[in-house]
Amino acid sequence: MGPGAAGRVSAYVMLADPSYLAQSLSAYYGKVDRIVVSYDRSGTSWTGTRLPIAQCLDIVKTIDTEGKCVEVPGDFARLDHDPLANDTYQRQSALDAASEGSDWVLQLDTDEVMLSPDAFFASLDRAESTGAGGLDFPARWLYTRAAPGRYLEQSSRFWRFAASYPGPLAVRAGTRLRLARQADVTLHRVDLRSRNTDKWHPRDAPVHEVISPEDAVMHFSWVRDPEVIRQKFGWSGHTEEMTPPAVYRAWAWRTRHPFLTAWTSPTRRRSGGWYRVATVAEPPGGEPPRLVYER
Repeated sequence: MGPGAAGRVSAYVMLADPSYLAQSLSAYYGKVDRIVVSYDRSGTSWTGTRLPIAQCLDIVKTIDTEGKCVEVPGDFARLDHDPLANDTYQRQSALDAASEGSDWVLQLDTDEVMLSPDAFFASLDRAESTGAGGLDFPARWLYTRAAPGRYLEQSSRFWRFAASYPGPLAVRAGTRLRLARQADVTLHRVDLRSRNTDKWHPRDAPVHEVISPEDAVMHFSWVRDPEVIRQKFGWSGHTEEMTPPAVYRAWAWRTRHPFLTAWTSPTRRRSGGWYRVATVAEPPGGEPPRLVYER
């Protein structure tokens, strides 16, 4: 692709979970010049669990019809370090590699799917024009899949759309990360309404641009079958807060009772999670693949 207002754009992906990798990568593949593919050469996670790296690489090779993807393996399973420190270390290594010859670098996780790549890249051009160091683009956070096309989605206390910001989804090349995807840079912040909708941000957090919820990034965060969600809890950088049995029991119960979960949301505190039942088109390609590990 030729450079737009934002200049040359690259991306990095960190391989671990194949569940939505094809959908995530395909959404922006035609919009970027190069994609750094980062993974641990030993096939293990930040916590030392096995990862289906070969399966992920096969998916990347299927998508990579123009030879944009560059494999950059490393040693990221440093078991004497905190998982989030390993997360940040791997991201920084991948971001450094992706920064070469680029002006901006996308940093989407492989379970984050752009619903409207055109809207995303239009916002990136605006971030460039304002001199921002990062693009804080809203994600809609999906908690569980209750039925085909039916999900529990993070919402406001009274079921309105709410944005989620794990960190800027694009940063200028050469950015230094502080923790995971977070960086101390000036942000061009996009939201779903003119006033902040993210419960973890201050109510008066600035909003520079408003988009439709249909143009957000869809984050299939905890949308897995029970076998895979247990494994995800074990390999995540947030494994310490995910692994208590009560966390899985709550997820399983809410999967079985989505309407009751949504109906009772106003009675819960912020930390307990607020949800709405959302009708969402299934990702292209149908059901996520089962995980396949090398023997």
